[in-house]
Amino acid sequence: MRRKLKYRLPASRHRAGTAAWWLLALALAVVFAVVWWDQRLTGRKSKSKTQSTAQAAKTPAPPAPTQPATAPTHVPALAPAPAPVAPPIPPPTPRPAIPETPGAWPRPVENVFEAQVALVQQGISPGSLDGAVGSQTRAALSAFQEKIHLPVTGRLDTNTRARLLLTNSPYTTYTVTTNDLARLQPLSATWLGKSQQTALEFETILELVAEKAFSHPNLIRKLNPSINWSNVPPGTVLQVPDVSYPPPHGPAAFIVISLAARTLEAFDDNTNLLVHFPVSIGKIAEKRPVGELHVLKIAPHPDYTFDPANFPESEEARQLKTKLKLPPGPNNPVGMAWISLDRPSYGIHGTPGPEQVGRTESHGCFRLANWNAEYLVHLVSIGTSVFVEE
Repeated sequence: MRRKLKYRLPASRHRAGTAAWWLLALALAVVFAVVWWDQRLTGRKSKSKTQSTAQAAKTPAPPAPTQPATAPTHVPALAPAPAPVAPPIPPPTPRPAIPETPGAWPRPVENVFEAQVALVQQGISPGSLDGAVGSQTRAALSAFQEKIHLPVTGRLDTNTRARLLLTNSPYTTYTVTTNDLARLQPLSATWLGKSQQTALEFETILELVAEKAFSHPNLIRKLNPSINWSNVPPGTVLQVPDVSYPPPHGPAAFIVISLAARTLEAFDDNTNLLVHFPVSIGKIAEKRPVGELHVLKIAPHPDYTFDPANFPESEEARQLKTKLKLPPGPNNPVGMAWISLDRPSYGIHGTPGPEQVGRTESHGCFRLANWNAEYLVHLVSIGTSVFVEE
């Protein structure tokens, strides 16, 4: 049987293969050494970090400083440094009042009182200013609404409020003077006593200020609650409504007095409303003149002739046998103005009780508040027509 021969490489090839094996072993040794060295370095760094962390964990943290409940009464050794002084807190700045600059006006009215002031600035009187809604304020609102072609409601509704503007603050101040106090004098209770006075002046400073401000005395009291009205020295500053009528835009072409509405209105040639005033009318219907009358005479600051025959209800008048002449003044029976009409003993005039206008009835004449009668004097002339309507 033939023996199988074992395969053998040539000698040269055998030496070459042995060298390759050695080179491969050397390379593996180098790789092993590098890996081993890298792992050793990593282990040292990890151990060092672990020891540092453990050491930090074992070291106790310093205790946090605590605030003593009360300040120490004694500090040994060094004296404490002075505590820092906090800067002083400035006082609060007062809130400035709303500046009443021209830029803030005009603006719509906000309440009844402001509406009354604004109506006066339009030449429309709501009667003595009192801040309340009454028949005269409603009539004034109606006149304003008709004047500017709004629906006539007599109420301070949204449309009216938007169109009724204040041109300046509704308040101002009045300083009582020595002349104001000097003119005051008591008013006699009798016709004879009035005729013997030098003037029929204001009796109190409250009455004087109220009339200058077109106001009810109660409103002036309300605006000045700290005032002792029985002792008001000169120099006293009072808060009052800021009221004045616009300058007259020319003479009135005619006047209409409504007996039913108890109003007096003056119009220009184009039937534009110039003024609207409350008015008192005659108590006895038969004595109320109806129809067209005319202005006959105009007398500012008039005196008054008292005729007992015109006052049969007065006990004093029945006893007097002669006429009396009463001096001028705001408490004169015809007030501060007299506009005579072309019917004997009839006229348009002022009154000593302006807050009663429209609420009482006269002996036949047409009675206005003094400030309205004085303004009307500047609108009429001799011959101006006056239409009296039922």
